Amino acid sequence: MKFRYSAVFTALAAAALFGAATPLAKAMLGAVSPFMLAGLFYLGSGLGLGVGIAWRALSGRGRHAGSDHRIQRGELPWLVGAIAMGGVAGPALLMLGLSSTPAATSSLLLNLEGVLTAVIAWVVFRENVDLQVFLGMVAIVAGGVLLSWHPGGVGLPVGALLIVGACMCWAIDNNLTRKVSANDAMVIACLKGLAAGPVNLGIAFAAGASLPSPGTVAAAMATGLAGYGISLVLFVVALRNLGTARTGAYFSVAPLFGVILSLIIWPAWPDLTFSLAAGLMVVGIWLHVRERHEHAHTHERLEHTHRHRHDEHHQHEHDFPYVGDAPHTHAHAHLPITHSHAHFPDIHHRHRH
Repeated sequence: MKFRYSAVFTALAAAALFGAATPLAKAMLGAVSPFMLAGLFYLGSGLGLGVGIAWRALSGRGRHAGSDHRIQRGELPWLVGAIAMGGVAGPALLMLGLSSTPAATSSLLLNLEGVLTAVIAWVVFRENVDLQVFLGMVAIVAGGVLLSWHPGGVGLPVGALLIVGACMCWAIDNNLTRKVSANDAMVIACLKGLAAGPVNLGIAFAAGASLPSPGTVAAAMATGLAGYGISLVLFVVALRNLGTARTGAYFSVAPLFGVILSLIIWPAWPDLTFSLAAGLMVVGIWLHVRERHEHAHTHERLEHTHRHRHDEHHQHEHDFPYVGDAPHTHAHAHLPITHSHAHFPDIHHRHRH
């Protein structure tokens, strides 16, 4: 039960940081072009996490028994695909769509990311879905739609199709990232930021934009580090422990945190729509948290590398000195086993049903 709540909290923390970045971006957009802002966000994310990784290595915090961990060659296509779809294509389509689409319509359409993420996970990657999880997803998405609904503001301009395309890119990104989620989450998020930042900045400069003031650059990069960098690190960890569809559902509550911060920055009394949307999202989260998926299942032989403790799924020998149950990282093999216990579709439970 402790693990369940920890995994859920990680996903919600990722949503909170990403959602909070939206009103901050809105406050900066008046002085910064969209592509320039996206580039600074991603660059701040990549550079900030890079500094964190370097500090971790120099301070010895990343060193422990069996700490060697490199992304495997067979995983590179998944990572490259995730970076291309989520860090390059997605932001480019979004910014192009925003230029000709009303803000209300854009907010409404962006809720499609969670839906498309779940659909791809369920249909393409055959991730398990129970009725309770499906209903929770419906409630969370309904809350997001209600939260961004503005009567008379919904239409279907040409740019709307570009925004739908951006949502599809991010949905594919989420599912591809799950394939490499056993790796160091900081490294994955850092690589995404370092790839997406220069691309978006290049587009901005090509369009005639110029760098804003040093203060604005620093604020944008700091916002990107929190809302895009640390948020993505937490998102990858949640993918590792919850699976794609469930993590995507929790992440769909990000607009709620964005509205809450907006009300703090621009004080106003929440209206009935906000209360109803918040209620739907709370119901959706409750349905997910109370889920108990348990059945007899068989683990096929599996070899991979990730940070772990010794539990019922990790009972193996070591070729290095190791005593205790401290978390450590090394390549290890799981022997076939059949047992029954409550579980999520995490990196160890991707079996058929």
